[in-house]
Amino acid sequence: MEEKMCKVIVDGETREYPKGISYAEIAEDFQKRKDDPIILVMADGKLRELHKLLKKDENLTFLTTGDPIGNKTYRRTACLVLLKAIGDVRGKDTVDKVAIHYSVGSGFYFTIAGSRKPDQKFVDQVKARMHEIVDAQMPILKRSVSTDDAIRLFHENKMYGKEKLFRYRMGSSVNLYSLGDYEDYFYGYMANHTGYIRYFDLKLYDEGFVLELPEYGAPDVIPPFCPEEKIFQVQKESQEWIEKMDISCVGDLNDRITREGIRNILLVQEALQEAKISRIAEHIAEAGNKKFVMIAGPSSSGKTTFSHRLSIQLTAHGMKPHPIAVDNYFVDREKTPLDEFGEKNYECLEAIDVEQFNKDMLGLMRGERVELPVYNFKTGHREYKGDYLQLGPDDILVIEGIHGLNDRLSYALPKESKYKIYISALTQLNIDEHNRIPTTDGRLIRRIVRDARTRGTAAKDTIARWPSVRRGEEENIFPFQEDADAMFNSALVYELACLKVYAEPLLFGIDRNAPEYLEAKRLLKFLDYFVPVPSEDIPHNSILREFVGGSCFDV
Repeated sequence: MEEKMCKVIVDGETREYPKGISYAEIAEDFQKRKDDPIILVMADGKLRELHKLLKKDENLTFLTTGDPIGNKTYRRTACLVLLKAIGDVRGKDTVDKVAIHYSVGSGFYFTIAGSRKPDQKFVDQVKARMHEIVDAQMPILKRSVSTDDAIRLFHENKMYGKEKLFRYRMGSSVNLYSLGDYEDYFYGYMANHTGYIRYFDLKLYDEGFVLELPEYGAPDVIPPFCPEEKIFQVQKESQEWIEKMDISCVGDLNDRITREGIRNILLVQEALQEAKISRIAEHIAEAGNKKFVMIAGPSSSGKTTFSHRLSIQLTAHGMKPHPIAVDNYFVDREKTPLDEFGEKNYECLEAIDVEQFNKDMLGLMRGERVELPVYNFKTGHREYKGDYLQLGPDDILVIEGIHGLNDRLSYALPKESKYKIYISALTQLNIDEHNRIPTTDGRLIRRIVRDARTRGTAAKDTIARWPSVRRGEEENIFPFQEDADAMFNSALVYELACLKVYAEPLLFGIDRNAPEYLEAKRLLKFLDYFVPVPSEDIPHNSILREFVGGSCFDV
C-alpha cells in the first residue's frame, strides 16, 4: 500500500513528508537554519509540541529556545527536570513539599517544606542529578487522563494544591507529563526530551534555592546571579500575608470563595494594603525634609490610585499633599521618539519634557506660584488651563510616573528632598505547588480590562502593544527599583477572580486568525482556573477599581 504523503511549507519552501511522522523528525531537516535549538512548532497557526504527528498538509513555523514562547517552554521543562532530580536525590515524597514562588534574578525561587532546609550538599547533588538527566536525553511523555483520575492521583501523591485546583475544572480531561517514574501537571507546553536543558544553575538563597535559567534572546547564557534584596523581601512579606490567610494557591482561593464568599478575604487584603500605605506615610512624615514623593512602577501597577491613597494618609499625618502625574509633561505627540521598530516610544525618558518638569518643580520648591500643565491624550498636546499651585511649609508633591526613580527625570532637585517609592503588582498566588502565576500576566489582564473601559481599546491591540511596553519597563523602570526608599505590592489575592468576569469577553472577542489569538487563548486557559466573583464588594478606593471602574478617585 502506497504511503500517504503530506505537503509541508516552511519559510516558503514546500517539502513532502509521510503522514504520521513527528514534528521533531521534520525539525531535524531545518535545525541548521536556526541559531538555537528548535523546541516547538506552529502548525497552521496552532502551537504544537514536537512529539505530535503530522496528519495533513500544513504550514509550519519552528520556534527555538531563543524565542519568547520557546524560552517559557525551556524554563518550564527545566522545572520538571529539577523536580525529578529532587525526587531522585531525596525521595519521591519530598517532591510534593517543593514549592515554586517567584522570580529572583533570571530564575525561580523554590522552598522545601519541613525541618530539613536545603544546604550546599543538597544543591550540589540535585544539580549533578539534573545534568545526568539532561545528558540522558530522557523523553518527556504526555498522556491525557480524566479529571477525576487526575484528582485521585494528585491526592495520592500529596499534591493537594493540584487536587484542589482540578476540583473546579470544567473540562473532562487533564494532560499530565511524565519523566521516568515522576508524573506531574504543568500549565503550558514542554520540550519533547530533557536534552534541551543544558544551561542552568542552582544557588542557595534565603530559606531555599534559586534555579537560574537563560532569558529569551540569549538561550545559552546564564546571567550573573544578582538577587534584588528589597524586591525579594516585599515578595516574601506578601507571601507571608496570604499564607496567614490560608491561601497559597488558586485551589485554596476557590475553596474559600465557594464556602464563604469573597467579602472577608477582600476586606482583609484591603486592610493589609492600607496599613502598609499608612506606614509609608508615617516614614515620610518622620523624615521631615521631604518635598517630593517620587512614585514609579511598571504598567498597570496601580500607581495613580496608590498616589491618591498615599496622599490621604499623608494628610492624616499632618501634611498637605498634591498629586502630580508626570504624564502631563509628555512632549507633543509628533515629537515623541521612535523605538527600533519605528513605533512611538512613550516609555523612554525622552518622551517627557524633562527641562520643563524640573523648572516647574524647582519653582514650587522655592515657593513660587506655578501653572501646571495637563496633557490632552486625544490631541497629543500639552495644555494650560489655569491650574496654579504654590507650596506652603507643610505641602508635599506626590509625583507619579514610570521614570520616578530615575534621577535623570528630577536631576535639578536635591536628593535629600526626594522620597522614592516603587510599586508593582507582584502576584504571590500560585496556580499550584509547581506552577506559578507570572507577575506580567496579572498586569496584562489588568491593562486589557482598563484599556477597554477607559480608552475603548480592543484586547487584541493591548496584547499587540504589550511587548513594547515590557521593553520599556526593562529599560526604564526595573534597573532603578532597588533605589527605592520603600516598596509597595499592589497585587490583591482575590483580583484575578474579579478580573476574569471583565477579561474573558474581551479575550473571546479576538479573531482566531489574529496573531494575538495565541496569547488570548493562553490567558483564557489561565483564567479558567478561577471561580469568578462579582465586583460589588470591592471598596471604591481599592487599587482594583482603577481597572474595573467605580473608583472614588479620578483615575
